[in-house]
Order: sequence, then C-alpha cells, then structure tokens
Amino acid sequence: MRPSGRRLLAAVAIGGAAILTDPTAAQKRYDPGASDTEIRIGNIVPYSGPASAYGVVGKTIAAYFNKVNAEGSINGRKIRFISYDDAYSPPKTVEQARKLVENDEVLLIFYSLGTPTNTAIQRYMNARKVPHLFVASGAAKWNDPANFPWTMGWAPSNQSEGHIYAQYLLRNHPHGKIAILYQNDDFGKDYLKGLIDGLGGKIPIVAQAPYQTTDPTPDSQIVSLQTSGADIFFDVTTPKFAAQAIKKVSEIGWKPLHFLNNVSRSIGAVLRPAGLQNAEGILSAGYTKDATDPTWSEDEAFKEWSAFMDRYYPGGDKTDNLTVVSYAAAQTLVQVLERCGDDLTRDNVLRQATNLHALRLGMLLPGITINTGPNDYAPLKQMQMMRFTGGRWELFGPVLQGKVGSY
Repeated sequence: MRPSGRRLLAAVAIGGAAILTDPTAAQKRYDPGASDTEIRIGNIVPYSGPASAYGVVGKTIAAYFNKVNAEGSINGRKIRFISYDDAYSPPKTVEQARKLVENDEVLLIFYSLGTPTNTAIQRYMNARKVPHLFVASGAAKWNDPANFPWTMGWAPSNQSEGHIYAQYLLRNHPHGKIAILYQNDDFGKDYLKGLIDGLGGKIPIVAQAPYQTTDPTPDSQIVSLQTSGADIFFDVTTPKFAAQAIKKVSEIGWKPLHFLNNVSRSIGAVLRPAGLQNAEGILSAGYTKDATDPTWSEDEAFKEWSAFMDRYYPGGDKTDNLTVVSYAAAQTLVQVLERCGDDLTRDNVLRQATNLHALRLGMLLPGITINTGPNDYAPLKQMQMMRFTGGRWELFGPVLQGKVGSY
C-alpha cells in the first residue's frame, strides 16, 4: 500500500528533524588544520641568530603540548605543534609563515616571536584570515581589532610597561635625569613612547642611544649615556644585549638607578651571564611568578609548573623566566581550543580568543587576570614592580596598570 501524502510528509519531517538535531552533524565543523584527531598549530621562533636566547620559548611550548597530548589531548584531538626558525629575520619570518599556512595548513599561528618579525607577516595573516594569536611581542600594534582583527598579542604591551615605570619614577624619583638605551626598531620605540607619555615631561630625558641588532655590543652607547650625567638608566634591550649592557655599566663604574624591561629579566639567560653581582638592585616589572622567589615554594600552581619542567622539559633552565611565560601562554591557547569544542573553524577560534573574561592562570601573579573582548585585544594589562636582590627578584608595591592600546 502506498502511504498517503500526509504520512509521507510526516516521515520526511521526522527524518529532517533527526538530521537537524543530530549533535555530531550539527557541531563538528573544521577549517584547514583541524580534524577529528588532530589540531595543527604553527609557530615561528628565533632558534638561531641575535635573538636565539628566545629559542627556549618554542621548546617550552612544545613540551607543554606534549604534556597536553599525554594527558588526554583537547576534546579528543592531539596537538601537532610545528615550529620553525626565522633567526629573527623578517624576510625569513614571511617565508616560514607562508610555509605554515599554505603547505602545512595549520589552523593558526601561535606565539610567533618578535616585533619586527610579526610586523612582517601581520598583513598576510589578516588577508588570509588565519588567527595570528597571542603574538610573543609587547608591541601595542597587536591591539588593533579594527584594522587587524586576526592578530592579537598576549603579554602586557611595551608601551603599557613603559607607562608603569613612569608611574614609579614620578612617585619615587621625580627629580632624576633619565638616559635611555633602546633597540632601534618598533620593539624599542614602543617602550620609549610608553615612558615618555607616562612622564608627561615632568622628568627630563637627557640622553637617548639606539643600537642595532647587528651591533656586536652596546658598549659605546653606554659610555656615551654615562657622560650625560643621568642618574636613571632605562635599559630597553633583548637578552643578549641586556647581559652586555649590565656588565658594561658595572665595568665603567656607572651607578644609576637601572630599569630593565621585562623580556630581559631572566636570571638564567641574562643576569647570570652578566654576573649576578652586577645585576644587584636592578628594577623591572613582572606579571608571572618567578622560579627563584621562595615566596612560591609551597604554591600549588608553582609545584605543577616545576613538575612539568622536570618531566617534559628536563633540560630547561628553571631560572629562565621565559619558561614560565611560555607555559602560561600555552595554557591560554589550550583554554581557547577547549572552548571551541567541535567547532574548530578559524572564525570560532577568534571568537573564543576575544571572549576571555577574568581568566586566572596559576603562574600569573595574584590579582592579574586575562581579559579580552571584540574591541579589546590586550589580554594582560597589569604588572608589579620588582627588584633584583640577593640573587633573586623580589616583588614590591601594588599591582599597577599601564595605559593600554595603540596610542
């Protein structure tokens, strides 16, 4: 017997409803780089060249993703982490980004390191609409969702950090004179802008000396800065040059109040090579717990990080703060990917990354959380002052927030 028209329509409707409500059919959505079993994540780090001290960043992240995979993966999917060396050379960064996106077909590029290097690929990543997430650089330009919606930073911006140092100086050394050593690119100039804007002309900057990443040392610049009569030294350098600068300041007997930017405050990578005795009294600002600070010895999150290092990165230097920062950045991405569920499209990755509210990570300092929004691409905005004393960094004062944004 043939079914009546009414019964046939009902059967079609029921079947259609079954298709529409099937969670597997409705939820699983993929872009290149994702599947039922894998999530491919790209990364570009200078394992060689003048900024090779940052190679530890890629090694720490790889170790953390190995931990994630060993402990059950992300919603049943293993992370495949593909990290390439660009030797801190922008043309090489472009080459590696194209390789990751077009050949390896990664879902996103994560924590690619450096200001000039990421600047070189920012337009490409946005034109391809591939998430360029949590850039490992403090440039304020990553907080520009109107023009570059696919690029987002992670750490407090260099300008924000410079603004925090200005707050400290205005309160504690309003009659000083400042000399500045800085890397002659967007990285160094961002710090200068934050400091200058924060000072508002109330403390004089009596000398500025740029250096190039191709320079063998910044020694001549430091000698020149000493002759300016400054009693405050603002040291905006990457690790290799930071170690050289600290050592040279000591050698020539200059004793200014020495500020060192956060990215170069690593004891293992910078202060120890410079001579710990030469680093005594240096000021910086931080947002993560320091492995050398006994304050955290019984802290559960610190114990978890230490156990991670012992098991997954046993060759890593626990006194190198880059291991802590990279670990926390990787945790942030895992949070984003977990929230994506089975919708692993690039659009959804970006949607989740721009909706993080009061995200607390164990290795961030107390009171510091991650917050983003569709118009807020600055996940971390707060820092706390610290002083190097007795072979370790010692926190002091309140948590401070610098001015945020491309200003």
